[in-house]
Amino acid sequence: MFIIFKIITIQISLVFRSWLALQAENALLRHQIDILRRRAPERVRISRADRTVIKLFLRLWPQSVRLISIIHPKTVVRWHREGFRLYWRWKSRNRNGRPRISSEIRVLVRRMSADNPLWGAPRIHGEMLKLGFNVSQATVSRYMPKRPPNPDQTWKTFLRNHMDCMAAIDFLVVPTLTFRILYILLILSHQRRALVHLAVTTNPTADWTAHQITEAFPWDGAPRYIIRDNDRTYGQTYLRRLKAMGIQDCPTAPRSPWQNGFVERVIGSLRRECLDYIIIKNEKHLRRVLKSYMAYYNRSRTHMSLNKDPPVPRPVSPASSGHVTAIPEVSGLHHRYDRIAA
Repeated sequence: MFIIFKIITIQISLVFRSWLALQAENALLRHQIDILRRRAPERVRISRADRTVIKLFLRLWPQSVRLISIIHPKTVVRWHREGFRLYWRWKSRNRNGRPRISSEIRVLVRRMSADNPLWGAPRIHGEMLKLGFNVSQATVSRYMPKRPPNPDQTWKTFLRNHMDCMAAIDFLVVPTLTFRILYILLILSHQRRALVHLAVTTNPTADWTAHQITEAFPWDGAPRYIIRDNDRTYGQTYLRRLKAMGIQDCPTAPRSPWQNGFVERVIGSLRRECLDYIIIKNEKHLRRVLKSYMAYYNRSRTHMSLNKDPPVPRPVSPASSGHVTAIPEVSGLHHRYDRIAA
């Protein structure tokens, strides 16, 4: 605003000066501008106030365009387009009409579409109505991400579809206080990563392993497949027991523990979270420790693969139900936290 006032003051004062003085002053000013153009960078940065003054002069005196030296005509045209864009944005602002769709609905539509590649707009719209969102099917279709015409399931989805009929079995070794070797048989269900059975022995044989399979699974609830390594403990008696129970044996390739990765991961957790901190006295002591850890693992320990939920689903305590209390588990090595009413 000060610049505009200064220019108006100068123009008023020029009215009272002689014509020769004005011509001499204009020639001197043009010469100075030419000097600055030769020494200045290629692009001169002009403020918004300067732009307003130049556009005002060009509007009032269009013939003064030949006097402009520091900018090009296309620059003035670009300024005008930017001004028109701002003006049109202000004029077409949303003052009434349909309410805008909230970001929560847009994110939820994209999430449903990504989680369910076989769903179309009508199916997602139905789920939105069941959740209490009053939106139209056209709105759902507008915010759905583009995807191929025939979407296919991923390997992750394929494997999850078969986890309910798969289990894994493996052994691990634990030394006692007197340096005796005890063998732990671990059976894991793939569906919820739950520990189905833990057994201890000093001499694992095919007959003993077959008996443990019977103890772990009822005859009407056995898995369809069971994965194991190539240990010689899984002999003919074990294989016949699997066949009688309708379980298909799935041995891994030699020296390929990653093919039975779920049970290997549980064995690592059992060592790092329990056995590495306890000196086992005897077989009875080991069974007691494993029973305590199995209860903690299945009912209290949260898992990343289960969206921070234990294998046995654990209810969420309301925030206002009481104060938080620590419940020791595995002889105080771990704790479970719950709310207790005051």
